[in-house]
Amino acid sequence: MSTYNVRLEVMKFLEKDVENYVDNYLIPVEKIWQPTDFLPDSQNENFYEQVRELREVAADLPYDFWITLIGDMITEEALPTYESWLMDVDGVGQVERNGWSMWVRQWTAEENRHGDLLNKYLYLSGRVNMREIEMTTQHLIADGFDIGTDRDPYKNFVYTSFQELATYVSHNRVSQLAKQHGAKGLSKMCKMIAGDEMRHHNAYSEFVTRIFEVDPSEMMLAFQHMMKLKIVMPAHFLRESGDKISSAFEHFSDSAQRIGVYTSADYVEILQKLIDRWKIADISNLTDEAEKARDYLMKLPARMARISERLVIPKESHIFKWVNPAGFNL
Repeated sequence: MSTYNVRLEVMKFLEKDVENYVDNYLIPVEKIWQPTDFLPDSQNENFYEQVRELREVAADLPYDFWITLIGDMITEEALPTYESWLMDVDGVGQVERNGWSMWVRQWTAEENRHGDLLNKYLYLSGRVNMREIEMTTQHLIADGFDIGTDRDPYKNFVYTSFQELATYVSHNRVSQLAKQHGAKGLSKMCKMIAGDEMRHHNAYSEFVTRIFEVDPSEMMLAFQHMMKLKIVMPAHFLRESGDKISSAFEHFSDSAQRIGVYTSADYVEILQKLIDRWKIADISNLTDEAEKARDYLMKLPARMARISERLVIPKESHIFKWVNPAGFNL
């Protein structure tokens, strides 16, 4: 049987448990939080007072913090790209509804709230150029992305396991920084988003665990493939208005590293957490090729840690069109 057919068989085999994954890792619409739970209530007579208070607190947040928050928001807003990508994965079933497509739709529905919440906060804050941000978001959706997974479910589930944990780290750190700057409302928003991301990480990691149980060698090779390729962030094609090709993501990443929101050390730590979670050292019945892949993966965190220690992050901030730099000490 071809590798492609084996993957389809494994996806069909696991599909019987997808409904349980939905119940265990996603929350019903009527019970989960919604963006308006954390924003000024436009129907409340104190709405303008609430907005004024939000803006006063927002005025004290530093430049790199705003760039990081904006980049996170744009990444969340590009959700149509991510749903269309996952619905096209082998075994998901975009045309004929099945358990996997149900998972993708309901996962998307939860993720959609993140961009809605952060977008409204940024708009109310009065500290950003929303039109420039909106153009960047439109560019990102129109440009699409290439994360190197093809339609392979094994590679895609490695990617989502890693990426969901990375977004947890980012939103959680932004929450901590917001609290330090007195922005308690924003801190709570980002903490709630981080909680969603951790649940989603746990789900996708469980998918990989199950695949290791039934197809260990091919799952190991898929894990190696993704780590050799390196996990690129969903917004790696980020560009500002007027730019054909942009280094906007690199500058956004520099801002995040300068304030400690998401660093190269975090990348290494996430890799190690996945190796530990999937018990890579203990997996048996591997082919010779998969054994070599395991050896590569086990040594990779130490190698990457040495490289990350030598990375130099620019001290000066890139001037984005998203924010008027006149109001900041750069």
